[in-house]
Amino acid sequence: MQPKTHQSTLLDERISGALVGAAVGDALGGPVEGYSPEQILERHGGRVHGIVGPWHGDDWRTARPLAPYHKGDGHVTDDTLMTHALVRVYARVRDHLDAYAIAGHLVPDLMTEPRWIPELESEALPLQRIFLAEKWLVTRIHYGHADPREAGTGNIVNCGAAMYMAPVGLVNAADPRAAYAEALDIAGAHQSSYGREAAGVLAAAVAAACTPGATPDSVVAACLSLAKDGTRAAIERVCEEASRHTDFESALRPLREAVAPYDTVGPDYRAPSLGARRPSRLHAIEELPVALGMMVVARGDYRHAVLGAVNYGRDCDSIATMAGALAGALGSPVPEDWAKTVAEASRLDLWEPAASLTTVTREIFARDVARRRTHEQAFASLGGRECSD
Repeated sequence: MQPKTHQSTLLDERISGALVGAAVGDALGGPVEGYSPEQILERHGGRVHGIVGPWHGDDWRTARPLAPYHKGDGHVTDDTLMTHALVRVYARVRDHLDAYAIAGHLVPDLMTEPRWIPELESEALPLQRIFLAEKWLVTRIHYGHADPREAGTGNIVNCGAAMYMAPVGLVNAADPRAAYAEALDIAGAHQSSYGREAAGVLAAAVAAACTPGATPDSVVAACLSLAKDGTRAAIERVCEEASRHTDFESALRPLREAVAPYDTVGPDYRAPSLGARRPSRLHAIEELPVALGMMVVARGDYRHAVLGAVNYGRDCDSIATMAGALAGALGSPVPEDWAKTVAEASRLDLWEPAASLTTVTREIFARDVARRRTHEQAFASLGGRECSD
């Protein structure tokens, strides 16, 4: 399989592909989240190749009292709820975001705006669905009055911020360094350590994927140019291993083995190790390197990358969310039947957030150009260099 490029894919197509692709990946991964590839194989009588029902069938409400959610049947999870919430913040601010925008807009959105929650099969506040590490945003900022730039300190270190950072990469399309910096600022309200770093790198990866002519290899190279410490090491090791495979089946165990030294959760995802999710410069979240690895294995093909992420198991809804965003941003089409089923089952318009973000992205770019020209003229008047305008 040769690397695919999508030189002519336009901005609106890439934004739609990334956001719809992320939501569809999320919905496919939800019902098998937390299980191993072997358990998935046994439960489904083979690999998952599309939308499946809840792991516990009709007992989904009571099988896991801590998480009584209808995962499966095309329902998106909190990854998509948070992604769409961040898009709404961009639509309100209509400019680049920082941690204070999260405090001023995202936190109230989670607390005060009832919405249809697919996994609850009812209208509810998003706060009532997001999990504990994401509730931290509300606890620390609204109730604890923490400085938004530092509110993520003390939270468990996980993929909670990274899982919804694709919009930051899209707003900064083709500028990975700017996406990285903006996402790090935003994620300070939610995460610290390698959880915050992963948010920055995921945004950078999506921005790099939007570059005309981008390939999986160029996306990984952009990530490695920015990533720090254990996150960089994990991405390098996983993607090196991924380059040896052309099919996700052969890659499932090797990618897990490659990321294991950097993962703090340990071999049993549902029984984390004592050192799990604690700050460290040596470690990385598992989800981002594996998502990048599946993108490499699939040579950027959406269907292959997402199915690889889903069948990897563990936190596979977030892995598939990230892999779907990356493949979609590269221009690989999201299967129409999957997107239609997820939209109908989740009662969500998956395309409206993309249309909204596309408009906002163009507005932000125009502001960036104006700000840059003002700076150039000011710098030139200081004798820094001649202004060509």
